[in-house]
Amino acid sequence: MIKCKGVTKKFGLVSAVKGIDLTIESGETVTLFGPNGAGKTTLLRMIAGLTQPTSGEILIDGDPVDTDHDVIRGKIGYISHQSLVYNQLTARENLLFFAKLYGVAEAEDKTEALLKEVGLATRADDLAQTFSRGMKQRLSIARALVSDPQIALLDEPFTGLDQHAAEMLKGALAKLKEKNRTILMITHNLKVGLDMSTRVAALVSGVIMLDKPAKGLDAEEFQDTYFRTVGEAHY
Repeated sequence: MIKCKGVTKKFGLVSAVKGIDLTIESGETVTLFGPNGAGKTTLLRMIAGLTQPTSGEILIDGDPVDTDHDVIRGKIGYISHQSLVYNQLTARENLLFFAKLYGVAEAEDKTEALLKEVGLATRADDLAQTFSRGMKQRLSIARALVSDPQIALLDEPFTGLDQHAAEMLKGALAKLKEKNRTILMITHNLKVGLDMSTRVAALVSGVIMLDKPAKGLDAEEFQDTYFRTVGEAHY
């Protein structure tokens, strides 16, 4: 479970995230929409423990993200705009490094299975620095899944993926949902977000302005509501 309690993040005098209260139960898949600069990536980075809130608290399964950091990180798979892999290591070495970092049992077998799943088995011994943007994103997906995370945090995960890789990612997320894992995803694609989620929310100017169950939502009606919400917040 993810719980944000009055979470605020300031950069100098600018508040990127403003007093957010948000609870995501175990097994939920929540998509967070919002315009550029709304604070979505900042919120995900705080939940992942990559940056600290200026005020407020974030709990993962009841534990603050700033305590037992390695344990918390082992529960989280994080995919961002940046690949967060080591360019000077091969694809296999990257996955083995993260698998051993998080104490994954049978790390070698898990690594080989993931390389095959993301379509990098034939490039396993090539340095990550030789990979295209899309291939690095595939490796990043494998890195995020190597610990079989309880929570998946996805920041525009489909960016840079071709159609085949996008379907692969959807399949991987479906497997996480079958395991009752918690997923929080950022995307600008309203249809993808609605199709994959149990809940949808909109973050506008650092504030959650919309939060509702996805089941039964009409795509066009939701799009109108979303655009109206964003427009009203800016004018």
